[in-house]
Amino acid sequence: MRCGRVSLSGKTLASLSAAVTGALILASCGGGSSSTPTSPTTPGTPTVTTTITITANGVSPTSIQVSPGTRVTFVNNDTRAHNMTSNPHPEHTDCTQINQVGLLTPGQSRETGNLTTVRTCGFHDHDLPAVANLTGSIVIR
Repeated sequence: MRCGRVSLSGKTLASLSAAVTGALILASCGGGSSSTPTSPTTPGTPTVTTTITITANGVSPTSIQVSPGTRVTFVNNDTRAHNMTSNPHPEHTDCTQINQVGLLTPGQSRETGNLTTVRTCGFHDHDLPAVANLTGSIVIR
């Protein structure tokens, strides 16, 4: 053996090569993100989900995107009741399928009807129509 050189056997070289390859594979698998976003990436971009949660802070997310034929679930996690209906107030005629949600007591959840037409549907709390954080939209596309 000469100074500065290391002699490796075939088995040692194969083991070292396997270890380096494995480390490279693991490094390339890093913490990627989910293919379904849980919140908008930019303001005004609808979140891809089928659930809207109501809390004391309002509805979240405020804008969602669903495929035609989807039902959306509204979940009331607030301590007060909310009466979720379609825009405009007080007619509620834009997307009548949203009106099936209606009055939700605390802890209750309910689905809309099937949202089949490609369009954007606005919704609000009928009893608090001027409260902006209790309004939102469902984009069907």
